[in-house]
Amino acid sequence: MATEQRSSWKQQTGVGRRGPRGRRLDEGAAAEIADLLGERPRRRDLLIEHLHLVQDAYGRLSAAHIKALADEMRLSEAEIYEVATFYAHFDVVREGEAPPPPRTIRVCDSLSCALAGADELYSRLSAVYQGSEEVRVVRAPCMGRCDVAPVAEVGHFHADRATLERVRDAVDAKRVQPVAPDYQTFVAYREEGGYNTLKHLREGGRSAESLMETLLESGLRGMGGAGFPAGKKWSFVRGAPGPRFVAVNADEGEPGTFKDRYYLERDPHIVLEGMLIAAWAVEAERCYFYLRDEYPAIYKILRAEIAALEAAQIVEPGYIELRRGAGAYICGEESAMIESIEGKRGLPRHRPPYVATAGIFDRPTLVHNVETLYWITLIAKGGAEIFNAHWANGRVGLRSYSVSGRVREAGVKLAPAGVTIRQLIDDYCGGMADGHEFKAYLPGGASGGILPASLGDIPLDFDTVQPHGGFIGSAAIIVLSDQDDMREVGLNLMRFFADESCGQCTPCRVGCSKAAQLMAATEWDAPLLEELGRTMEDASICGLGQAAPNVFRAVLKHWPDETR
Repeated sequence: MATEQRSSWKQQTGVGRRGPRGRRLDEGAAAEIADLLGERPRRRDLLIEHLHLVQDAYGRLSAAHIKALADEMRLSEAEIYEVATFYAHFDVVREGEAPPPPRTIRVCDSLSCALAGADELYSRLSAVYQGSEEVRVVRAPCMGRCDVAPVAEVGHFHADRATLERVRDAVDAKRVQPVAPDYQTFVAYREEGGYNTLKHLREGGRSAESLMETLLESGLRGMGGAGFPAGKKWSFVRGAPGPRFVAVNADEGEPGTFKDRYYLERDPHIVLEGMLIAAWAVEAERCYFYLRDEYPAIYKILRAEIAALEAAQIVEPGYIELRRGAGAYICGEESAMIESIEGKRGLPRHRPPYVATAGIFDRPTLVHNVETLYWITLIAKGGAEIFNAHWANGRVGLRSYSVSGRVREAGVKLAPAGVTIRQLIDDYCGGMADGHEFKAYLPGGASGGILPASLGDIPLDFDTVQPHGGFIGSAAIIVLSDQDDMREVGLNLMRFFADESCGQCTPCRVGCSKAAQLMAATEWDAPLLEELGRTMEDASICGLGQAAPNVFRAVLKHWPDETR
């Protein structure tokens, strides 16, 4: 009787649930998502790709579209939300929230752009578009264009050496699409003998073991930062049971790094052939090319040139999967990149197991950086001496140095691996910028520490700067001058780490934010910072938290007077 009364009361008052739990499916949004996805597979690992489709089409991810996408992919809304909200380039709009303006101006505020006046540019743009319903202005981390700082992005259009006038012109002209630079196309590359080396290898002209020995002889090490011998990587992956994969890490998010962009914007097929040579060597069943979303022009290039490879039957359709990042520095870490390739948040994995034995979908995966693949093609074609015939200061090999900051001629400088920062500045960059005196430099981007000019004669190679509290990493060189406040330099770098921490582990998530707070104080608490640094270094899961203390340690060691 009581149950009947409760049911009658709910029916009369309208209280109580009348349908399935959760958000109702909007039929219009469902039709839009189904049309947008078309014949594309609804696989879980393609979630980020599908989120990009929605973001590109509608400029945001609405609650209705997220519900429809979850229904289409047979996923929970929570799974969609946790991925979409992890990445900075997805605009998630919850029910009741106002959508963002249709156009976004992103102003890079990482160190090279900050040195070039990004803060003033951001302030002026914010004042111009304050209250605008059509345009919003936001800060953004490094866009990989440090050589043309400061940089602003309007939609997907990059304004290099940006000024208020240039950005306003782009907004007024509604320039939001990337401008692809001139590059060597598939046809031009083939005319110069491109892919003949790959063809020779596939036809049995040489064994994988023989090519591995040549790579080891050349001295080629991974150019993404870790510096592991390339040939040894191949042997580890080949020795693991298949199926095997290759993953290309083109997510160079380290402030000061832009060498991968340089090669992909000019010679994409040298990189692609290197990828296919590596895939042949480890007998990979598929290649995944992970490209940072900050490189929209390269995305257009790669889509066109991969299609050309398929049309020429050099690869089967679908053998190369091009995946876009979505604004997460942490995805440059190889295991976080693999998580993202699988359509998940880019959280670094605990190791072991290592990706060589348990990578994409827990299968053996060979991960290579863009520059590494570039050299693999050249070494496979011309022999070990292409690389190891070059040396300086007792170091063998070549490196592509991304140089920015207070130099006259910034850019990618190909130089012997043993070159010093003074040689780079004087012989490759035309000297210091007018009115600036060399004071300090970052040898390996934000995470590589900061060294004073007094240590300007150290060879810039693997294993040479570690004794001095830094490391070369991906060779992102940022040059500082007597006009730069080292306290502000350090704070800029630490705020970057605080923003980009994935949040998975407490030492990094809390440590980076706490360090930034301590470094913003009038006087730095050196003992407390060192205690915090030891905790971060010892207990963080990945290199972001482990390397972040290099910043304040360097400033405290070399410029203590500027911290009080």
